[in-house]
Amino acid sequence: MITTFALLDIARLARRSARAATARPEAPDNSEPRASVHRAVAGRSTRTASPTRARAGRAVRPRRVDVAVELARLPVRLDGFTITQISDVHIGNTIGRDFIQDMVDRVNEICADLIVITGDLVDGRVRHLRGAAAPLAGLDAPHGVFFVTGNHEYYSGADEWIAHLDTLGVRTLRNERVSIGYGSDSFDLAGIDDHSARRRPGHGADLARALAGRDRTRELVLLAHQPRQVKEAIKYGVGLQLSGHTHGGQIWPWHYLASVQQGGLLAGLSRHGDTQLYVSRGTGYWGPPLRVLAPAEITRIVLRRA
Repeated sequence: MITTFALLDIARLARRSARAATARPEAPDNSEPRASVHRAVAGRSTRTASPTRARAGRAVRPRRVDVAVELARLPVRLDGFTITQISDVHIGNTIGRDFIQDMVDRVNEICADLIVITGDLVDGRVRHLRGAAAPLAGLDAPHGVFFVTGNHEYYSGADEWIAHLDTLGVRTLRNERVSIGYGSDSFDLAGIDDHSARRRPGHGADLARALAGRDRTRELVLLAHQPRQVKEAIKYGVGLQLSGHTHGGQIWPWHYLASVQQGGLLAGLSRHGDTQLYVSRGTGYWGPPLRVLAPAEITRIVLRRA
């Protein structure tokens, strides 16, 4: 009974927060020329954020989380290789350009070797969110910026976003892999479509395709939006899977539902046989600009040779 009342109270709070956050939405930005992307990335944009978006951004500004992961097949020369992970940003009605610019600046300050985005980056069409997403062009890492789709990309026009992100220097891995490093001092980075994408023509997770012909002596890092995709990753000898989706529950006690949906995989680092899984709590939020006992994060992952 107490749990029921708590859920009802939180639902009411969420509805009130959502109404407040969306009371004065910005008009869609359809006309911004490409040149202004570079001005925004350089921090010279003169556009002013709405008070609503500014308040929302402050309410859930992500903290930095540092995680060390030991991998048995990591080359000695890559010991200490760093990956910055962002996930579940949900660019949309209350997460706009200022939030994204601040996030990009903080990610770049980490100076990681590689940047990855593990899905649910957007909540809306390219034509509406082009301006808000523009600062992503400023993400910078020596070994590149990679993305995999989440379920929300498929509500927002996944194919359009995949094409648009490419113009911003963000490469989407769709059931494929790339080599990260230099020659033999390297590891495989693979990425697969979201678990829900199988319902969409031309989409769907296919780890077998991504790993076809792979040298199994090489270390393998997998980007997969939903933690439950680790069940298949185990079968293919994945060393580390990076995921998001759950938001760590976002608002207590909704973490119970998120955990059940993902087979008990909610947040943080866990081991499943020879495969390790890290689940980000997410960098933004979905719905109301509110988090309770599930802080947003920008994650710095340090790979160590076991």
